[in-house]
Amino acid sequence: MKKVLLREYYELCEGGVCQDLLSEAEKKFVANGGMMLSGKLQEADVQNGNGRIYPQPILEREMKNYAKLVKERRALGELDHPDDSVINLKNASHMVTEVWWDGSSVMGKVKVLNTPSGKILQELVNDGVKLGISSRGLGSVRESKGQTIVEDDFQLICFDFVSEPSTPEAYMALQESKNRPNIFTKGDKINRLLNDIVGDFGE
Repeated sequence: MKKVLLREYYELCEGGVCQDLLSEAEKKFVANGGMMLSGKLQEADVQNGNGRIYPQPILEREMKNYAKLVKERRALGELDHPDDSVINLKNASHMVTEVWWDGSSVMGKVKVLNTPSGKILQELVNDGVKLGISSRGLGSVRESKGQTIVEDDFQLICFDFVSEPSTPEAYMALQESKNRPNIFTKGDKINRLLNDIVGDFGE
């Protein structure tokens, strides 16, 4: 089955920051001119506006892999939603610093970087622009009873910031990836296989 580029959009908290999610140190960082954004990153087992559903076991697996990138400070993202599956370092605007589950929702904290794109992101937030968070990943889908189910081959790439209409519902854009690059290194693929085989035994 052909893989396509999948994106899922969620609004951030009012002003981009859920203050009750920030630690005292993070609040101090924000007070001193830094910027932390927080809110819902993804949601499992819920049909979105386009009829797609991310099964929780698949999303749990991908978030477990993504959490390693977070720990290694490699969980970068960009402004807007690029047309490919590669994270361009020159366009990096933020870094996800923490992810966790709240029921079926994936929550997260994001540090805005002191980069050209990061400075644009900070100015947008300061000017009151309504922002959304967009997950970017590769995978195939199947139709079942009028719903589109994301398949087991889904691979989460990153979370990008986007500007979307003010709506509480999730948005998703589906785009064909004609020349899909190899976005994961051999080591990443081996780690994914080991995670699937070993499960929680290695933790």
